[in-house]
Amino acid sequence: MDRKLVCLISQSEIAAIVKQLAQSLDRDYAQRSPVMISILKGSFIFLADLVRAMNTPISTIEFMRLSSYGALTVSSGQAEIVMGVPEQVVKGRDVIVIEDIMDTGITTTTVLAYLERYHPASLKLCALLDKPDRRRVPVTIDYLGFTFPDRFIVGYGIDYARQYRQLPEIYALEEQHRVREPLV
Repeated sequence: MDRKLVCLISQSEIAAIVKQLAQSLDRDYAQRSPVMISILKGSFIFLADLVRAMNTPISTIEFMRLSSYGALTVSSGQAEIVMGVPEQVVKGRDVIVIEDIMDTGITTTTVLAYLERYHPASLKLCALLDKPDRRRVPVTIDYLGFTFPDRFIVGYGIDYARQYRQLPEIYALEEQHRVREPLV
């Protein structure tokens, strides 16, 4: 089987929504300096564009790494924290978790529960993409870019088997069956 990429969200559409999200964060965090925690690896490009579009001073940028997919296109159903953050970074601070895509909600609820143990002053979620049809665990998204139906996507930091992260747009990854030519 071959894989076909179908563009779903263009660079200009991504840039426009990132700008809107940055403006919302600037408005809500005026006079505060939040901690931004990016969920690796998928959200690093979104985080970079988002913080560059913000005017609000950022206290610090931290990264967490979780695993739930491996090389699959379907979540394993469990999220494991591979790399966390120090308690002192979160305790008593305004924290914004940056996610590339909300799918089942399992990974994100694991992150939020982990961070809640450190007693942040506030804890909010900013996600670029949401696939609510796939949700298995309820999650409140405080700042959301796009919502779309259940399709496996790649690009703009999101990968499939470690490929496609560098694509500047967001694509659906579709399997294409090759038609075999009859033997003569």
